[in-house]
Amino acid sequence: MKSFQQQLRANQTDAEKLLWYYLKNKQFLGLKFRRQASIGNYIVDFVCFERKIIIELDGSQHNDNDIKLKDNDRSYWLSDQGFMI
Repeated sequence: MKSFQQQLRANQTDAEKLLWYYLKNKQFLGLKFRRQASIGNYIVDFVCFERKIIIELDGSQHNDNDIKLKDNDRSYWLSDQGFMI
């Protein structure tokens, strides 16, 4: 999973690059965010473990019904772990 995370970091979307510019180095409210971090069996775009905040930037590929169902299952599991998405 670690190599997949590295691949995702290297191939960020424009939206992810822009958001990371504002989140990195505790620039947003002094909170430490990590990008493409794993939580359980999932990889999230951005997470602040201290506050249990997850930020996801989903593109048009997430309009597919199968992907929507997987995203819903994932969101449910992450919420059950105490994360706010």
